[in-house]
Amino acid sequence: MPKTDIQIAREAKMKPINEILAKIDVPDEPNAFSPMGRHIAKINLGYLDQLKDKKNGKLILVTAITPTPAGEGKTTTSVGLSDGLNKIGKKSIVCLREPSLGPSFGMKGGAAGGGYAQVVPMEQINLHFTGDFHAITSAHNLLSALIDNHIYWGNKLNIDTRRVVWRRVMDMNDRSLRSINVNLGGIANGYPREDGFDITVASEIMAIFCLANDLTDLEKRIGNITIAYTREKKPIFAKDLNAQGPMTVLLKDAIRPNVTQTLENNPAIIHGGPFANIAHGCNSVIATKTGLKLGDYVVTEAGFGADLGAEKFLDIKCRKSNLKPDCVVIVATIRALKMHGGLSKDELKNENVDALKKGLVNLERHVENIKKFGLPVAVAVNHFVADTENEVKELINSCDKMGVKATLCTHWSNGGDGTKELALNVVELIEKNEANFKFLYNDETPLFKKIETVAKEIYRASEVSADSKVKDQIKSFEEMGYGNLPICIAKTQYSFSTDPNAKGAPSGHVLPVREVRLSSGAEFIVVICGAIMTMPGLPRVPAADSIKLNAKGEIEGLF
Repeated sequence: MPKTDIQIAREAKMKPINEILAKIDVPDEPNAFSPMGRHIAKINLGYLDQLKDKKNGKLILVTAITPTPAGEGKTTTSVGLSDGLNKIGKKSIVCLREPSLGPSFGMKGGAAGGGYAQVVPMEQINLHFTGDFHAITSAHNLLSALIDNHIYWGNKLNIDTRRVVWRRVMDMNDRSLRSINVNLGGIANGYPREDGFDITVASEIMAIFCLANDLTDLEKRIGNITIAYTREKKPIFAKDLNAQGPMTVLLKDAIRPNVTQTLENNPAIIHGGPFANIAHGCNSVIATKTGLKLGDYVVTEAGFGADLGAEKFLDIKCRKSNLKPDCVVIVATIRALKMHGGLSKDELKNENVDALKKGLVNLERHVENIKKFGLPVAVAVNHFVADTENEVKELINSCDKMGVKATLCTHWSNGGDGTKELALNVVELIEKNEANFKFLYNDETPLFKKIETVAKEIYRASEVSADSKVKDQIKSFEEMGYGNLPICIAKTQYSFSTDPNAKGAPSGHVLPVREVRLSSGAEFIVVICGAIMTMPGLPRVPAADSIKLNAKGEIEGLF
């Protein structure tokens, strides 16, 4: 029986974190980093200031085809590619998001890679790690407490309790908290009102945390959060409660990037983790920029498929941070492509080249979309044992016809040795210097036109539908001075459309906009399409059912 991910991680021969940092020339000095135990460290912001004039390395964005229950292995491939680059003599760093406790105990399980392409220590990364998410949760809920406290003590700002838009958060899947009533129990407890909880990764604080360039920028953005409106619909901001100061204090250590290592003892920066639907789904700007100063190559990923994660990485994260990727790697699996070709998960173990051919339209659509941003593309074929020679040949030949090179990768079983060919391909692609990065839309484009642009260019929708209430809200945002902000579309990750069952590459559908929300601190407009939850629930049989400590005190069942 093959070893599980957690067994492989537990057998890892980790090196002290100072030795990992030495690989990327970070000195073993108190002003450079702070150890968080033997195998994790936080880089100090003062040290990062010393690197600002250093030349940046090359940035590689890893994304994927549209997700299926068969799995794509985007994080695993990101780790494997970085290990592969180090195998061929390049100084490479992988930059990833931190896992959320909600999915870890819910349906997804851990998010530290898999097989022999993992980041370690796996248990800590998937659980409390360095406490960053707890700090974000505390900062967010401090603002919630300040809002209700202000109302209790006379409501000088005239907040309309029906128009408080700042909800509470926790880092766990708990559907029972989606809609609640607060301040019950009489006058001594405040004025009753409706409220609710989102999961921490959906918090605007998380989005701000991952888009801020430094502590000063973080504090400014927090102050600009819209928390409520008056009866006259005048916006009230966090800075009106003087909340930005104490909230930044709670985040002063969390904002420092975390450094760990891969199974092959190569550096990994793991920092931040915004929801890839309601937010932009990428690790922090500070972490990515840190990697670019310390490494020759930085491998980072964006959440879900390229239509959601990569589009937001490019149109939101890059726009706000002046980052420019040098190439994009799209992860595909034969299993997932066969599902896009019409097979069920139970049918994937058998060879079916015809289903693969039908499903290839999904990969082709993602390749076309990335090229619209002016970026060169490589395809990483994440190998599974059931893949047949005929299927692999068909996929690679089809990619040749698309004008992209596909590489079979075996990093799950072989680590960095399984991605050396992909690493050489990526380096060659970057050295050709063909990247001519451009955004999909301009800042000055009207908000509704921005939505239409993404819907038609990326999703291939025929039109966008929105009722008068949504259109009036969009007009109101523009009148308030937010018309130049990028848009962040929240929809199902399982299809180019809003129907999760529409596999392959659907086109001509309508994108229905249900709601628009202003994230004035993070500086984007959230466009909610279809049934998107900001507080997930646990499945009938949650992952938590199999997570426990064994007789040795070791964790079992965590992925």
